[in-house]
Amino acid sequence: PYGGTFLVFADYMRGSMRLSALSELGVIYVLTHDSIGVGEDGPTHQPVETIPSLRAIPNMLVFRPGDGNETSGAYKVAINNRHRPSVLALSRQAMANQANSGIDKVALGGYILEDCSGSPELILIGTGSELDLCVQAAKQLTADGRKVRVVSMPCVELFLEQSAAYQEEVLPNAVRKRIVVEAAESFGWHKFIGLDGDSVTMNRFGASAPGGTCMKEFGFTVENVVAKSKALLG
Repeated sequence: PYGGTFLVFADYMRGSMRLSALSELGVIYVLTHDSIGVGEDGPTHQPVETIPSLRAIPNMLVFRPGDGNETSGAYKVAINNRHRPSVLALSRQAMANQANSGIDKVALGGYILEDCSGSPELILIGTGSELDLCVQAAKQLTADGRKVRVVSMPCVELFLEQSAAYQEEVLPNAVRKRIVVEAAESFGWHKFIGLDGDSVTMNRFGASAPGGTCMKEFGFTVENVVAKSKALLG
């Protein structure tokens, strides 16, 4: 069974979504227009707190895939999970396919998408349409001689179910400088970025403007990710 609507309208469905998780039902929720990229529909239709609030529901998988491969992988996991519901939070915007993404990697929840030689100085964690911002920012920082790792995190819940060894491999405790980039509230991300990290997130309501204008005005640009990275690196 599946249903679909704009992500922001999950608030009208929250009771039934919660009950599907409680009842261990493998419902698939296809929720589109997942960020301020919705644009002119304005802040009423731009979900900023919705994704973290859905991640708070026990026994529910929340996917925010970063390209076509990850979308296919999220659907594969959702189909195979018959005892918990899955949310597919999908972008309105076009998204570039990443060279190192993979369908089967989504089952890990999070994985190394781009890496440097040796131990990284900085880890950029991205989801959804903001994943490409991390990739492009890492290219610029690498050109400046910095060691940067990009981690794709399409499903927080699945990543936290992996072994401690795998989590350490992807997010080494020794690398304290981390930035998460997601066009949603930062709530919940501090378990990954800690007190020494930073975020490019949406900690306010959006605005009525073209999607690209919203993204730029609220800091979802390669330039801003690079600037925040340099500030963190010192």
